[in-house]
Amino acid sequence: MDLELKTEKREILGREVKSLREKGLIPAELYGNGIENVHLSIEEDEFKRVYKEGGESTLIYVKFDNESRPVLIHNVQLNPINGSILAVDLYEVNMKEKISTNVPLDFIGEAPAVEDVGGVLITSLDEVEIEALPINIPHDIKVDLSVLDEIGKSIQVSDLLAGDKFEILTEGDITIASIAEPREEEEEPEEEMSVEDIEVEGEKKEDGSEEGAAEEGKPSGDE
Repeated sequence: MDLELKTEKREILGREVKSLREKGLIPAELYGNGIENVHLSIEEDEFKRVYKEGGESTLIYVKFDNESRPVLIHNVQLNPINGSILAVDLYEVNMKEKISTNVPLDFIGEAPAVEDVGGVLITSLDEVEIEALPINIPHDIKVDLSVLDEIGKSIQVSDLLAGDKFEILTEGDITIASIAEPREEEEEPEEEMSVEDIEVEGEKKEDGSEEGAAEEGKPSGDE
């Protein structure tokens, strides 16, 4: 079933878009190669629903003025203080032309080496770049961790199954996940006295001896 996003055209631009946000609306910009930009507004709850389901790698059909256009969500601007959505960019795609985009990796299964030999699972990649017709862009690519059954084993991009509907552009020798040896806890070293501490203590003793000798050499008040 196609994922749809209901929107409306907007006339409010520039700083005035703040008034839209106060009403629970998100300003959006629809653009693409060879098309005129369209200014849109989206209900915040509607966008969050679609974005949660589709992310930035799923083809979405934007609805406005009895039109339906195929897009990818290209950019979501967030407020750095409270995390609210400030604006959204929607990229209209040509359904007959291949495009490149990033697709998230979905890690499934358990790595036996973690449970059996106490290995440490390290994941170093969470998405890959692919090229495909818009209709063939996958929502995600599965990575099966169950093959990691001993320390030193790894999964690389070349191990992913692409099929014939899309091509993976990320270099094949990049590691996605691996099993490392368990980390040994380091014992805290005992506190040792430094050379400087010894010298300072020695100086104090010498100073004390000299003062004592000076006191002995002083004539007493009774003489």
